[in-house]
Amino acid sequence: MSDVDLSDEEHEKCREAGEILAQVRDEAAERVEVGVSHLEIARWAEERTRELGGEPAFPVNISIDEEAAHATPSIDEDTTFGEEMVNLDIGVHVDGWLADTAVTVDLSGNSDLAEAPEAALEAALELVEDGVSTGEIGARIEEVIDDYGYNPVVNLTGHGLAHWEQHTPPNIPNRAVSQSVELEAGDVVAIEPFATDGSGKVGEGNEAEIFALENERSVRNRDAREALDQITDQFRTLPFATRWLDVDRPEMALRRLERQNVVHSYPVLKESAGNLVSQKEHTVIVTEDGCEVTTER
Repeated sequence: MSDVDLSDEEHEKCREAGEILAQVRDEAAERVEVGVSHLEIARWAEERTRELGGEPAFPVNISIDEEAAHATPSIDEDTTFGEEMVNLDIGVHVDGWLADTAVTVDLSGNSDLAEAPEAALEAALELVEDGVSTGEIGARIEEVIDDYGYNPVVNLTGHGLAHWEQHTPPNIPNRAVSQSVELEAGDVVAIEPFATDGSGKVGEGNEAEIFALENERSVRNRDAREALDQITDQFRTLPFATRWLDVDRPEMALRRLERQNVVHSYPVLKESAGNLVSQKEHTVIVTEDGCEVTTER
């Protein structure tokens, strides 16, 4: 539900972000091949975003097989793609107005699993309009994924997008729920079905390369202070990657900031049974009688 009505100018910036993002997503997906490095794809997509006039809204997520979200390469990572299920989740902002999208590139030979969230998203988009309940959308997503013989990931949801905020209400579930809210015309939301051949739940792993500002406060350590200055100036409240920091020993600086509750981490989320996860996501602007998909070409 909208807390405030966005102006035409603000919606236009959401559209601009979506247009840039749709191009970056498609071009990045075409570059994902066996033997290509994760870091090469992430850096290319983030730089391509800037070339097209946007800024990354968060680090490019490259999730492999059982990984569902929050995986991004470290500064010196040399991991390359194998015969795996690859999820690309990418965000763009224009002056803080966001678009968010994701696609599965299947190199593993599990095309039905890759297709399931895409079909679920298409069905969900047919329902979106002013007054539709988020529970109804979730039920439709669950129904389609179930028809494919898979489970939705039930503890991941779609979400609202706001100025400089990647995740805001309303949550848009990937299953039928008893409590929900109604979408309103003007809402900007990301709908993102996840499908799995596993249990349907994800949990946090031990690795984290993505962080976001939690509380702005004074810090004594020089590297940590320089990192905080860059975070507040460039990223504000949006997620960022360790490899984005232009300071000496960025990992150490972030550990200090995390201990002082200045930043919080986003641990990699993994399917709890270790099974494959696929994903598809679009950002939409809700209208009176439907929706406008900003991340579709």
